[in-house]
Amino acid sequence: MNLKLTTLFLLLTFSLLGQNLHQHVNPMIGTGGHGHTYPGATVPFGMVQLSPDTRIDGSWDGCSGYHYDDTFIYGFSHTHLNGTGCTDYGDIMLMPTMGNPMLSPKDYSSSFSHANEKASAGFYSVKLDKHNIDVALTASTRVGFHQYTFNTSGNANIILDLNHRDKLLQGEVRIINTKTIEILRRSEAWAKDQYVYARIEFSEPMQINKVRDTGFAPASVTDKFFSGTQLALSFSKKVSKGDKIWIKVALSPTGYEGAKLNMSEISGWNFNKVREDAEKLWDQQLAKIQITETNKDKLSIFYTALYHTMVQPNIAQDIDGKYRGRDNKIHKAEGFDYYSVFSLWDTFRGAHPLYTLIEKKRTADFINTFLKQYEQGGRLPVWELASNETDCMIGYHSVSVMADAMAKGIKGFDYEKAFEAAKHSAMLDHLGLEAYKRQGFISMDDEHESVSKTLEYAYDDWCIAQMALLLNKKEDYNYFMQRSQSWKNVFDWNTGFMRPKKNGGWDKPFDPREINNNFTEGNSWQYSFFVPQDIQGMIQAYGGASRFEAKLDEMFNSESKTTGREQADVTGLIGQYAHGNEPSHHMAYLYNYIGKPEKTTEKVHYILNEFYKNTPDGLIGNEDCGQMSAWYVLSSMGIYAVTPGLPVWSTTVPYFEKIKCNPDGEKPIEITKNTMPESLKNTGGFYQNALSKTTVLNHRTIVPVPVIVAESKSFKDKLKVEIASQNAKDNLFYWVKKESSDNASENNFMPYNGPFYIDNTAEVWAKIKNGNDKSRNVTATFFKKPNNYTIKLKSTYNPQYHAGGADGLLDGIHGTTNWRKGDWQGYQTQDFEAVIDRQKEQSVMEFHSTFLQDQRSWILMPTKVEYYISSDNTNFILVGSVANDIDPKTDENQIKDFSLTLPKAIDARYVKVKAYNYGKLPEWHLGYPYNGDAFIFIDEITLK
Repeated sequence: MNLKLTTLFLLLTFSLLGQNLHQHVNPMIGTGGHGHTYPGATVPFGMVQLSPDTRIDGSWDGCSGYHYDDTFIYGFSHTHLNGTGCTDYGDIMLMPTMGNPMLSPKDYSSSFSHANEKASAGFYSVKLDKHNIDVALTASTRVGFHQYTFNTSGNANIILDLNHRDKLLQGEVRIINTKTIEILRRSEAWAKDQYVYARIEFSEPMQINKVRDTGFAPASVTDKFFSGTQLALSFSKKVSKGDKIWIKVALSPTGYEGAKLNMSEISGWNFNKVREDAEKLWDQQLAKIQITETNKDKLSIFYTALYHTMVQPNIAQDIDGKYRGRDNKIHKAEGFDYYSVFSLWDTFRGAHPLYTLIEKKRTADFINTFLKQYEQGGRLPVWELASNETDCMIGYHSVSVMADAMAKGIKGFDYEKAFEAAKHSAMLDHLGLEAYKRQGFISMDDEHESVSKTLEYAYDDWCIAQMALLLNKKEDYNYFMQRSQSWKNVFDWNTGFMRPKKNGGWDKPFDPREINNNFTEGNSWQYSFFVPQDIQGMIQAYGGASRFEAKLDEMFNSESKTTGREQADVTGLIGQYAHGNEPSHHMAYLYNYIGKPEKTTEKVHYILNEFYKNTPDGLIGNEDCGQMSAWYVLSSMGIYAVTPGLPVWSTTVPYFEKIKCNPDGEKPIEITKNTMPESLKNTGGFYQNALSKTTVLNHRTIVPVPVIVAESKSFKDKLKVEIASQNAKDNLFYWVKKESSDNASENNFMPYNGPFYIDNTAEVWAKIKNGNDKSRNVTATFFKKPNNYTIKLKSTYNPQYHAGGADGLLDGIHGTTNWRKGDWQGYQTQDFEAVIDRQKEQSVMEFHSTFLQDQRSWILMPTKVEYYISSDNTNFILVGSVANDIDPKTDENQIKDFSLTLPKAIDARYVKVKAYNYGKLPEWHLGYPYNGDAFIFIDEITLK
């Protein structure tokens, strides 16, 4: 092909793609496997996601409401989450049926076939086999539009079930007339108090022919108002073969008037026009990135990925700007649009950096939403849903989004207010932050997922420092830059891994492949490269570029198998790299930083080819609100934001021959396999100009804390204690605090010259001094055991929940309700049984054993606990049994002492404790569909 023909081909390709890009979107991608996407109709960033629901059992793979493996549809609801791990939403469910109306999901559900199903951008259709009804769905921003075609004559019903999926706290249905109803659905799931108002308009007059409610008086089909925590209605009409009924459903977070106002988005009943309007919206959005490609599968994969980045966050305000704030009050957005659904732990890594390129106005709107939530709710969002803070996942990654926008010069929000909100969130004392601020890291004793939280807080603190730098706030910059080095306090220089700390030292045993409660959805391999704020410092910590390269190679070339807890999110393994979960997403790009870009290209292109397919199971892990797809979009363009907050993209060889990016209101950017525009290599013109106006700011490098080494946390006679540090030249100091009233001071510390012993319960303090620099204090508490008892376990604990081994049940240290800190011993698929040897015959009157319940985590109280005594460890006599009286359905974590007090003391050397496991999880439990077994969690056994 000559040059002119090539040029013409490219121009025609761009032109054709720009006109009809929605045709390449396949919403079925991710609906199978563990993608957790939904196939229904929505428009870019729309409030409505009108989609079929095939699962109502709360199962993990049913999070979006739909799974490709299913064969039954329960109805079509108007809100859905894209690729998350929680079963929220599914609001305002409608389902057409024929004949006698039934209000049970089992009765009104229908089988369907994928052969009779179509999904495209802004449109979904399916045939319901049970009553031969064709369903077609489309949407505007705030209105869902249904078209039902009845292929047989008879009595047609439209079922409205407000108890669909999550828990109904309050339901209301108001009958305005035969064609109009109003609805309030207030529900609880992940979002604890969600309000959805709706206005439903039927194209034909409908009559109520059945009601289910929990009102004070039995409901009648002639009533005009229905309410309760159980609420379902059937609306009916006689139809002939081929008749159609259209239904419009307008949503509002604020009230009935808001829903009425929002209904104005769609006038009349022209379903095809609404579908065409939705498709035009998608064409406009998708045209922001145009690719030159002839392979239809690759076109579908790319444009579906881009589509998935644009189905959330969701507009959460009425047409007039009114929204429900974090304070549950109604506010009006002035000068910005208010959004919801911020999966920030996922999306700060790729999706939000992508938005800074093609959604600058929305980026400012997102940040203004953050700031309003800070004002109305007291802090920035972590994982916000329907104006509720779920506190899911970790970090305060709103600050990453804000710092990245500021570094790239995006306007439209108050930079000073953003910094104020960021600093406020970082100075709180919850979720391990108190310990993090005090000692420079989080240990297992302080908080679960301690390593991940330390690392992610450190990155977020660097982001706040960059905001301070741009605003010329010297003290804040220095403070947060020092905090951003906290990763050094959980880096084990001996093993070359980020590693959990416990009681002042490293937790033992340690397996970097193990998935446990010290990491967030991952293991040490998948977190040991998360220092995006100090990549050169991380490389040096590993011993320089060659050793760092070897470590990366080892990760990618290791056995693709993890140990420890089963973690469904950890998928897409290349060695220990896990592309199916977000902590790994930047790692292939780290080769760029050691002069090995060819390895970045090799890994990135392998992932693009192998882990993204044009099939229902075409995503290797959860979509996670667009992050999985944002990685694909950016990487196929040849760019990725390894460090959001720096206006610099890490680059690689683009996946497509030519890419045209159309940023908001800016000159188009063209990328080819051979050329990367300078504007994408570094977008920091504003950043550099801003820095040139600031005072020179210099922060000090921290001295990492030492570690306190001992065999165990408790001991019988005496305990050897050592103190170690990374640098042989470090000057180590320590102090043994024996009285609780003692205060730490410089005068207490003495030089450390070698191991020492303690023979009583004591607190050991340690630190490093190097000239004017010193580390934070690190502390460990060691307990002298209250007796010389030994214990023999007759059951086998789960290695994830060992509590330090058998002796952990007799050490006098009691666990808290936060069992993830590692103080409890866990048993599954078996009863607990152990024998305590008191070393000699002695009297006993009280028997105590402490158990924990967290039913949401499958941990239930034993059904009963029995106590036996023996003098020879062979013949045991039952002395008493204690039954459980804690409701297994309670949501709050509880601790119970199954105590037994005898009328008088008896003599015994051996005491056996037997606790009976709850067994299989009951039908009401979320684990029931998995045939799950309950855990027993025990901590301390005490005899008096």
